[in-house]
Amino acid sequence: MEVIVTSKRDRLLQAAAEAKTFAYVPYSKFRVGAALLTQDGEIIKGCNVENASYGGTVCAERTAIFKAVSEGKLKFAALAVTTDVASPIAPCGMCRQVIREFCSLDMPILLAASDYLDNKQDGVRESTLGELLPYSFGPEDLEKDRT
Repeated sequence: MEVIVTSKRDRLLQAAAEAKTFAYVPYSKFRVGAALLTQDGEIIKGCNVENASYGGTVCAERTAIFKAVSEGKLKFAALAVTTDVASPIAPCGMCRQVIREFCSLDMPILLAASDYLDNKQDGVRESTLGELLPYSFGPEDLEKDRT
């Protein structure tokens, strides 16, 4: 796993917390914020946006990735995710698969507890996409020979 410089790590976690404040969650009341660090140092924020039809809901992680991709950003260095829960929570399965489409398996993913910014103690679980989505299926698998 690539080590993130402390200043970038703190900026990324702060951006995820800021993104969470914009979450539209009238149904679940479960706010999520995500911040995606591009290879060139830009941070793209995303929040979850719910919909009365539920199926139209988009998670924070996918919002951040889709925003980045729609602006031509395709190379990413790290992702941070936070919620209002006191312990770190990982992205859902659908988000993990979307992350897999655009990010390397060794990309750092920071999962922050809700109060991380207040106490700065042990509130962040550092992982990688490979750890969160073992035995994953990715774009390169479509290029494999078929029998």
